[in-house]
Amino acid sequence: MKPITAFQEYLTVERQYSPETVTAYLNDIQEFQAFLKANGGFTDFNKVDDLDVQTYLTDLNKQGLARTSIARKISSLRSFYRYLVRIDAVKRNPFELVELKKQHHHLPQFFYEAEIQELFKTVEGKTPLDQRNRALLEVLYGTGIRVSECANLTLNQVDFNTGLLLIHGKGNKDRYVPFGQYAQRALQTYLKDGRHTLMQKHQTQHRVVFVNQYGRPITARGIEYILDQLIKQTSLTANIHPHMLRHSFATHMLDHGADLRTVQELLGHASLSTTQIYTHVTMAHLKNEYMKYYPKHH
Repeated sequence: MKPITAFQEYLTVERQYSPETVTAYLNDIQEFQAFLKANGGFTDFNKVDDLDVQTYLTDLNKQGLARTSIARKISSLRSFYRYLVRIDAVKRNPFELVELKKQHHHLPQFFYEAEIQELFKTVEGKTPLDQRNRALLEVLYGTGIRVSECANLTLNQVDFNTGLLLIHGKGNKDRYVPFGQYAQRALQTYLKDGRHTLMQKHQTQHRVVFVNQYGRPITARGIEYILDQLIKQTSLTANIHPHMLRHSFATHMLDHGADLRTVQELLGHASLSTTQIYTHVTMAHLKNEYMKYYPKHH
């Protein structure tokens, strides 16, 4: 079996990664292979040396790719080689020691709580679509779930008795996320009223919580479009993307004293280092507030 095919099988069967993730890994490996072919020929993965790796890194940097994209490509190749070493297809992993120079993380942007209020004012909850939008905002901001997770939410994943959502996250990882009374109220109104109306009107039947105007399951792109429309109705000028609701959730949790582990659990981050980016945001926010209110010495 070819190394790439074997790795593909390993990711799918053993690691149970989603098709999208597997495709991303394979693309990264094939790009590297194509680069080697174009620059002096590629015979097999065993012949790749440190110089090849350095040349490839230089090339990626020259392309002006974001540091996160380069890091992901290197991480894919490192995993691939680890696997090849494990099955004795190669002797060593030339990517093992590749370190990307630390640069400042782009801090996630987030809304201040007053801006969140502004956003919520756009949804009064009168029409069916309005009720849906209200529930969407309450769920995204109140639970920090990803837009894709929100689009895939089905009725049996919502437990009103315990106030928990069962979320099927990245890499087939499930987690429970609590939702508060605001989200609960908005969801109940929407399910009983708005969703019911839309589905009856278009005679659709399915278990997906959030529907589009035709009563069909909404897509992640659909949610992004709705949020864009809502933001346009506010006086908020910033270029705002839906993921910021997730960032805001995390930042406000930390601002109000939640510990990092809890926020990691709630967001479904695989590693704590991803969650730690938010502490930088919180620290920056604290520093700003401190400077604003600190009595100045004359």
